[in-house]
This record gives sequence, structure tokens and C-alpha cells, in this order.
Amino acid sequence: MVDYMPLLFVFILAIFLGFELISKVPTTLHTPLMSGANAISGITVVGAILCAGHVSDSAWTKYLGMFAIILAMINVVGGFLVTDRMLKMFRQR
Repeated sequence: MVDYMPLLFVFILAIFLGFELISKVPTTLHTPLMSGANAISGITVVGAILCAGHVSDSAWTKYLGMFAIILAMINVVGGFLVTDRMLKMFRQR
């Protein structure tokens, strides 16, 4: 049996740390930083695909992996749409 307490502790710590870091970012830098973080979400998609494709007796792993793929892809596509919209603001007419 896996002890989930250290994993839960790291997850909760990451939530608080992420909130503190994002809340300190000025508004003018938020969109460029978010578009740069899209590459990290691509890594999340690869990890989720590996998790979903893992041969396991548990269907729970496959469902969790599929859910992770869906959420990561929503994040990647949304980030690219926001980046494209931001870059259109700087094009000359």
C-alpha cells in the first residue's frame, strides 16, 4: 500500500506556493508568462498520455489519465488562443 500523506502534503504545498507566486505577478506580465508556461503544459500532456496508456489492472488509472489529458489539452489550446489574441494586438493594420 502506498502512503499518500507525503504526496498530499506536496500537492497542498504546491497549491499555496502557486497561488502566492501568481498573485505577485504584475498584470502586464501575466499574459506573456502564461503563454510561456504553455510548453510546461505540453509536458503534462505527455505525462498524462503515459499514465493513461500504462498497463494496469485498475481502470481508475486509465480514467484519471484520460481526465488529465483532457484538462491539459484545454489548458494548452486556451493558452495558445490567448497568445494568438495577444500577438494580434501588436500587428500593424
